[in-house]
Parts: sequence; C-alpha cells; structure tokens
Amino acid sequence: MKMPTPDASVLARRVEIANALRAIVPGEGVIVEQDEMRVYETDALTAYRQLPMIVVLPKTTEQVSQVLKYCNEIGIKVVPRGAGTSLSGGALPLADGIILGLGKFNKIMDIDYGNRTVTVQPGVTNLGITNAVAHEGFYYAPDPSSQIACTIGGNIAENSGGVHCLKYGLTTNNVLGIEMVLMNGDVVRLGGKHLDSDGYDLLGIMTGSEGLLGVVTEVTVRILKKPETLRAVLIGFPSSETGGDCVAAIIAAGIIPGGMEMMDKPAIHAAEEFVHAGYPLDVEAILIVELDGPEAEVNHLIGEVETIARKCGAVSIRVSSSEDERMVFWAGRKAAFPAVGRISPDYLCMDGTIPRKELPLVLNRMAEMSERHGLRVANVFHAGDGNLHPLILYDANKPGELQAAEDFGADILKLCVEVGGVLTGEHGVGVEKRDLMIHQFTETDMNQQQRVKCAFDPDGLLNPGKVFPQLHRCAELGRMHIHRGQLPFPDLPRF
Repeated sequence: MKMPTPDASVLARRVEIANALRAIVPGEGVIVEQDEMRVYETDALTAYRQLPMIVVLPKTTEQVSQVLKYCNEIGIKVVPRGAGTSLSGGALPLADGIILGLGKFNKIMDIDYGNRTVTVQPGVTNLGITNAVAHEGFYYAPDPSSQIACTIGGNIAENSGGVHCLKYGLTTNNVLGIEMVLMNGDVVRLGGKHLDSDGYDLLGIMTGSEGLLGVVTEVTVRILKKPETLRAVLIGFPSSETGGDCVAAIIAAGIIPGGMEMMDKPAIHAAEEFVHAGYPLDVEAILIVELDGPEAEVNHLIGEVETIARKCGAVSIRVSSSEDERMVFWAGRKAAFPAVGRISPDYLCMDGTIPRKELPLVLNRMAEMSERHGLRVANVFHAGDGNLHPLILYDANKPGELQAAEDFGADILKLCVEVGGVLTGEHGVGVEKRDLMIHQFTETDMNQQQRVKCAFDPDGLLNPGKVFPQLHRCAELGRMHIHRGQLPFPDLPRF
C-alpha cells in the first residue's frame, strides 16, 4: 500500500521541528527516539508499519491549537491518533509527519443526568463513559468490540458502531456536540447539549471524517437509561444461509432487537474454546438476538423470535434465564476477534455492509472465494444492519499469503458494493480500502468529497494518504470545468 513520498526537505529539519514543538508541549510531550516511537508505528491494521518523524502528546486544547498552527505554517503533515485500535490503518504514521497523540485527553468533564449527557475529552474510552454513569442506571449505547480500549475521539473519527447499533444507532446518532481544532489552529464548537443545531450539519460531516478535517478535543454524548429488562436468545442453524434468512424474517416482522449478531462455525468454535460461553458446536451458525424494554414486551417478543427461528429451520434455541447468562452469551461474541487470533498466526478483519436480504447470497459467495483464494475465513457480523466482519486467516511468514488475504478481502468488499452495499460500516476507509473507493464512487463523487476536505484543510496536511486513492490539489478542484471549449452558462456575466 503506497503512501505519500516523504519530503526530504522536511526530514532535514527534523531537529529544528522537534525543538519548536518542545516549546509548545514541554516536558515529555515530544518523542523523537526511534525505540520510544515504535509503539506508534502501526495501529490495529498491523500488516502495515511506519515510524513517524516525531510524536507529540499535548495535554490541552491550546497546545493542540498551537501545534496545528505551527505545522500549518511550515507545511508539516499531522496524523491524529487515539488508542490506535483502528482496523483500517487510519492512524498509520507518515515518515515526514508527526503523530498527534491524544491519550492525555482522558478526563470526564461533565455528567448531566437532567439532560442525559456526558461531556468528555477524546481520550476517554468508550466503556469508560458507561462505567461513569452505570451506578445511576445509565449507559452509552454504541459498543464496539474494542470498547474497553478504543477512545471516544477515535469512535467519532470512524463513526464506530457495535452490537447495539441496530436499535440505538452508530456514534453519529449519539454525539450531540464537539470541540475541534482546525489545521490553522482555530478552535470551533459544533452542537452541544441541545437536541439539534441550526445551519449546516457540520457535526455530521466530522463524525466519520477519519482525522482528515480536524482534531476533536472535547465530546458531548447522549446517554440512555438502562432498559427494565434485557434477555438474549441463542439460536443455532444448520447453515449460515438459514441464519441469514432468519435475520431478514425478524426485521420483516417489525421486530427491532437491541442487538442481533451472527457467527459462523469457525468463529463459534474459536470463541467457545476461548470463553466457554456454552455455544452449540454441532451447528454451522449461531444468531444472538437480544430483546430489551418492559418485561411483558420482552417476553412477548421472545416468543415471536422463537416462532420465526423455528420456521427458518433453527436446530437449537436457548433463552437466557439470568443476567449472568445473557452476559455470557455476549462474552463469546465480544471476544470473537481475539479468539480467532488464537487459531491463526495472522488475520485481516474486513468491514463491509450489505442489504440484509443479501446475506445468504453473500455468505455463499464468500465460501466460494475462500476456496479460490486458498484461505480460511471466519464470519462475525452485526447481522441486523448487514455489517459484515469476515476474518481472513493467513500466515504472514508464508510468501504470498498477505497478498492473497488482501486480494480475498478486496473481492469481498467489491461484492458488498455489487449487491447494493458499501465498502465500510464502522471501521472506516483508512489505507485498507482507499484504493477500492473507485468501485463505489465515480470520479465526480470523489472530487466532491475532496472539496469538503479542501474547505477544512486546503493544504492537505491532516492525515494525507488516507481515504482518497488520488488526492488532488485544492486549486485543481476549484477550477471551472470547460466542456468542448464552452463555458458553462455562457449567458451569465463574468467578473
């Protein structure tokens, strides 16, 4: 995966740049030693590694502002970084750029139960928000599998989801306001504790912008009251296709579960060996369906789900009888990624989204691809919203296997687009899917997206090399299009 060619003139000024940054972030806030920077050389897409030129660890919004203003003035590239859990290479460093680490922004600023909001710094973990309000019966709904480690700032960058996003939405549906710093150092506030803001939805643009538009330094999120009753149903199927049919049937019946997750046989066995959740091992797929709400409603919906599952060919059905049992059901699913890591030296965790009705077709096609590429695949996915997470198993020590895994992954993502889906659901584009963007968007589409980038970062210094296969200069995108020598709207006066 090619990244922008390092600027030799910038590298030659490394000592000067480091000294200037130390004046802004004193003490241990600037790291230049190679061994100390090694921890920042990759994110969760570990197939790619690159040492940054310098690492900067600010503690205040003012320091972030001064760092970005300085880098903007002298043309230094900046890669914002949270916990480094990005699975798409979103925080991959640049050899001639700085890593702007936000790990020291780890304070909870305000908890407002009256408005049901929490305001935090971006380095607070996803689970940390829920833990801070759990004693009052509240929680933060988006819950990616990495929630114990991933930060809320990174969640905004990637628009993270989780097992409960089907009913309660992704990050974008649960963030009310942010403070952010633009590349020129300006500090901007978008939204707040109020429900909605007038004007353009700039908060919506920032959520999922992958660090290309600004650096988030404060976040206000919506918290929810924990439901009265939560119960989960563990359903086994004779094939992944019948499990996919059941997902579509549940949604078609008008039932929106709190969460609906599916795992195929390789993922089931890996998770069971790791967590001992009591998953059935004689099935090809399991579906975990969680219902929440008033007890009477939950009990009724469980009966409806059981009926639908039997009609779809379920071979086993188990309903949680206690909170501990419900949590055990989810423990296996939450641990699926590390569990698969125990059965393969390496794996690529893909992320694509498809229409729910296409699940059986896509699962069949993926099985065919697995044979063609000669690599195993374990499937774990947010079945309710069609967000697939195929885990492609390979051994990086075997020549050609990484390339084969990447080719396999690319074929899966192209298939997602082919059936009416998209390249990503929550992991972002980063570098992993960057060169596949042309399979989803036309050149006109891409240029229009880049104009948004130009409005925030005209010199392209924030996280370059990510998302866009070919990043045009903003001046080029601002030129008027001339078709066959004719100006558009020739009757309008020109100034």
